[in-house]
Amino acid sequence: MGIQWYPGHMHKAQKEVREIFHQVDVFIEVLDARIPFSSQNPLIEEIRKDKPTIKILNKTDLADPQVTERWQAFMEQESSVKTLSFNAQQSDRREQILSLIKKMVPQKAGSIKTIHALIIGIPNVGKSTLINSILGRTIAKTGNEPAVTKNQQRIKLEENIILIDTPGMLWPNIENENSGYRLAITGGIKETAFELPDIASYACEYLMHAYPQQIKQRYDLEQLPESDVELLEIIGRKRGCLRAGGIVDLEKVSRLFIMEYRDRYMGDLTLETPEMMAQEQQQVELQRQAKEEKKKAREEAKKERRARHRKNKR
Repeated sequence: MGIQWYPGHMHKAQKEVREIFHQVDVFIEVLDARIPFSSQNPLIEEIRKDKPTIKILNKTDLADPQVTERWQAFMEQESSVKTLSFNAQQSDRREQILSLIKKMVPQKAGSIKTIHALIIGIPNVGKSTLINSILGRTIAKTGNEPAVTKNQQRIKLEENIILIDTPGMLWPNIENENSGYRLAITGGIKETAFELPDIASYACEYLMHAYPQQIKQRYDLEQLPESDVELLEIIGRKRGCLRAGGIVDLEKVSRLFIMEYRDRYMGDLTLETPEMMAQEQQQVELQRQAKEEKKKAREEAKKERRARHRKNKR
């Protein structure tokens, strides 16, 4: 599934981050705890290099707490990275975040020097909610739609800390098809970028495997069907998502299933684990190699055609 959603303000935001990189002392990357890997922007990974980074796993109230802990342990294997869990219901993270910012930049903490902390994340990941929590008042717009923040802003905190807020940034080419699906399921990209039945089928297949009891309980099933399509058919009939002639309205039941996942009716479910990512990254690398080989083959074929053309002209 190819994701084509990269508005102009995201490209602008990425350029601005590169331009101010030398000013930044610490990166604060906000991730969706349901998809900690898929909500990481690989362009930011490339930009930040080994600079101190706080990875905040947001929306933990929507995610599987045991899997969240595994993700935090996995991410903190990198020496320059510390993690924090967070959700909109928590009000006790302000001092913890400020303390961690200073701890990550010890050479400036306690001095008159200003610490610049750049807060970044994909659309709809909850950056604005986090900023409002840190400030203790509403200053950043929040919303359930991606791309609410459109411009960079600087927010002065106490103890010589300046928080630089940026618009939510995706990247132009989502190589890992699985990440594209997960971003769509959790609302990281707008619905215009994908087909709902495709996304719902992907979600059904994964959740039936990873959380079978929760799916059976939510939809009152004694046993799960063999395929994702069958599950959507069953749910559609149970919930009255029907068209004329008693045919299941796939678009309607797909929307219902995705919204029930997002609204926690199935429970606190995470869509990926660290172990899954290692395998998927290998697949992406194989895809890159295959793509590079095809490119080389095309270039060689083009050279041969030009050589034959020159030879025929003689």
